[in-house]
Amino acid sequence: MSTAILTGPPVAGSPLEADLRALGFDVHTANDPAAAAELINAVPAGERVAVVDPRFVGHLHALRLALTDPRFPAAAVPGALTAQPEARAALARAVGRIPVGAGTAHLTDVLTDTLTESLDRDEAGLHRVELGSLVATVALTPAQREEAQEAVAAVDDEAVRLRTAVKSRDGFFTTYGISPYSRYLARWCARRGLTPNQVTTASLLTALIAAGCAATGTRGGFLAAGFLLLFSFVLDCTDGQLARYSLQYSTMGAWLDATFDRAKEYAYYAGLALGAARGGDDVWALALGAMVLMTCRHVVDFSFNEANHDATANTSPTAALSGKLDSVGWTVWVRRMIVLPIGERWAMIAVLTALTTPRTVFYALLIGCALAACYTTAGRVLRSLTRRARRTDRAARALADLADSGPVAELIAAGARGRGRTGSYLAPVMAFLSAAVLLVWVIFEDDPASWLTVGVAACSALLAGAAVSRPLKGALDWLVPPFFRAGEYVTILVLAARADVPGALPAAFGLVAAVAYHHYDTVYRIRGGTGAPPRWLVRATGGHEGRVLLVTVLAAALSPSGFTIALTALAVVLALLVLIESIRFWVFSQAPAVHDEGEPA
Repeated sequence: MSTAILTGPPVAGSPLEADLRALGFDVHTANDPAAAAELINAVPAGERVAVVDPRFVGHLHALRLALTDPRFPAAAVPGALTAQPEARAALARAVGRIPVGAGTAHLTDVLTDTLTESLDRDEAGLHRVELGSLVATVALTPAQREEAQEAVAAVDDEAVRLRTAVKSRDGFFTTYGISPYSRYLARWCARRGLTPNQVTTASLLTALIAAGCAATGTRGGFLAAGFLLLFSFVLDCTDGQLARYSLQYSTMGAWLDATFDRAKEYAYYAGLALGAARGGDDVWALALGAMVLMTCRHVVDFSFNEANHDATANTSPTAALSGKLDSVGWTVWVRRMIVLPIGERWAMIAVLTALTTPRTVFYALLIGCALAACYTTAGRVLRSLTRRARRTDRAARALADLADSGPVAELIAAGARGRGRTGSYLAPVMAFLSAAVLLVWVIFEDDPASWLTVGVAACSALLAGAAVSRPLKGALDWLVPPFFRAGEYVTILVLAARADVPGALPAAFGLVAAVAYHHYDTVYRIRGGTGAPPRWLVRATGGHEGRVLLVTVLAAALSPSGFTIALTALAVVLALLVLIESIRFWVFSQAPAVHDEGEPA
């Protein structure tokens, strides 16, 4: 139970106390700052404290946004504020600093406003809620109270709450094909006490059943798979809308939502490949190719955003043109659809699964995602070349973590330290050459399962170490992690395909899935402000260059069937290693709650 302290002149007949109790607060009254300070100090350290003026008039949802959102250490609207445990000390100091005696009435008349300003000055992480059409005010006179109540009555609190449960920036299919009814499903779930994590898990289970239906290889199975995949996506939208509707944000929820999306998509690819195999068509290479392309696309997104989100002087003519295009309504939707976001992508996969064959599904997916990747990457390269942004140390650290360099690259980087100039194009050129040299060799060499390939992989590792030998602050240094991902994933794909034995490509699919999970986990930790996975984990997994060296050694040293067994074992070991550490971290992490924002009210 959280504690709310009413401090100020009482108002007869006010529903405020009932509203606070409905939000889960134990309500107390304090007649002056000293009494408020005593109550704040008496509340157990791990609990949330709210201070509310009894003259508050506003929507219940305005109070809910100010007092129950778990993402912010402190939050406020006019007449109400809250402090979570990490901001409790700042709140206590703010109350203690209020003087008593003559001449202090302007500080204590609306105490909540004084405390809000004090928390803001103390940089206690105060969040001022954007109310939009919602009302929150302190009515000092009967006339003001009557006017405020009329303003409250003029706006439908529940309609605003439902509307803001939907993300303001989403794809066309999600916005017009899913959200108009999924928001009501979210409200239905909230009223029955379901949590976002439960809905996220239901979405995963539905997608896994869809993958199982696709694996049957029958037309009925494909029809069922397409329908279930769409329903899984409805649930995927519902979990976020439920979180925003009920303000049930959590670190665990954000992690589950993000990682389950990848698990669902990759499981479905595997189901399609198994279904095709039952019909005599081997599409495992296409399935693995789709997974590689999708992951590399996401790495481009993540790296670019991490390199630029806190950069200074971060403007360019290309960005200005993009802003102008966004001001024209129809171009917004065209540009969002071109990048084939998850809604459009899943809709395409579901419809093609029901109506065509797995091979057609993968061809369409590869072509669509390749065009989207070219469009987004070209735009970001243009922006990077035309802007004069100054990257921060934090951005350079994030890119280094996303690069996933292991012990070999670290040793090489240490030896090359001090050479080259930070901010030049040396890092992306070296990363490109690292991937290109290896890929050209394994793709065009007649027998890539040889010790010569191991030597080429060692040269690739040398170039990779040189690429990360200086802080990644250059205009195009965000390309370093995507180049490394492409080099590693495609090498595994080609070596497995060239082994030409049953089971090699499915084993490679499992290995890339395990490694991709590790890379996505790194992204979500950085996004959550908790930093990258521990170095011992990166070293234990070998880093990207270590894994490539190991896979090439296995291909050279073992027979094709032995190589398949080794890939399978490596996939299992890596999956267990990264999953156990990831689950341990996210279950016990004290990272702040995060979630995508809904639409402003």
